[in-house]
Amino acid sequence: MKIAVVGAGGVGGYFGGMLAHAGADVTFLARGEHLRAIRERGLRLTTSHGDYAIPVPATDDPAEIGPVDLVLFCVKSQDTEQAARAIGPLVHDDTVILSLQNGVDNEDKIAATLGRGVVLAGVARIEAAIVEPGVVMQGGSLRNVEVGPLRPEDRPAAARVYQELQRGDFPVKLVEDGRHALWDKFYFLVAIAGTTALARATIREVAQWPPLRAVYVDALREAVAVAKADGMDLGPDAIERGLRNADHAHPTMRTSLERDLSRGRPLEVDALNGAIVRLAERHGVAAPVHRCIYAVLSLASERATRSNE
Repeated sequence: MKIAVVGAGGVGGYFGGMLAHAGADVTFLARGEHLRAIRERGLRLTTSHGDYAIPVPATDDPAEIGPVDLVLFCVKSQDTEQAARAIGPLVHDDTVILSLQNGVDNEDKIAATLGRGVVLAGVARIEAAIVEPGVVMQGGSLRNVEVGPLRPEDRPAAARVYQELQRGDFPVKLVEDGRHALWDKFYFLVAIAGTTALARATIREVAQWPPLRAVYVDALREAVAVAKADGMDLGPDAIERGLRNADHAHPTMRTSLERDLSRGRPLEVDALNGAIVRLAERHGVAAPVHRCIYAVLSLASERATRSNE
């Protein structure tokens, strides 16, 4: 497959870089100093399983790449529609767009904006970030991807993408129901990301500090209730699984929401806790913890947006 990575940050940089290292045809869309560094020195990956210097083509103009077979769509959720409008030159009717973003409705936004191609659900479980221009660091043991269709007719496309991603040196799983896979990550992510950001804490600190652990459990319960009201049953052990995920996190593991907050960047909070609040209102479900998290962090995100303009 001819592949374009849209959003060459931690997620896109790592998975796209590992595919390129394995010999896949990958081009990166990047901006600014990050783009300049990739062009001059290649993409450098510092990972838990080794360090890599990978010469890869990179540009800030989708028209230079032209139509591709697969788009790894890895931008921050707040940039979804803007990025989808910009990548028209990459997409033809048979192009597959795999969203590896946080949230449960990005795929619908991409499909509505583009109006062509096949949009699949992707779940990335990884801690990765740009640490300097041209350099992406991945930490901990998690570096997994799940791929699944949102419609039954898209199963063949999901199978093709699964086969292509297996070229990379990271675990890949093909799932039957992409929407369920999104929610299975989302309910945990939205609870732990919101709590860690509110407390400026690591995942392990939240899990081990009793008052924060109690807030986290309440946030999990609210997210599970909202999912059920929205037609997604996450199973009787959902809270237990959410606690186990936090308890087993690497001691220094941080969420991207907390990391962006600490760096004064705009936040994905509208696609995370904001989505829970909106769905709770739609279905008449109480979600006071997420409402509080969203109120506090949305103001922080607005301030960061204004300061970065």
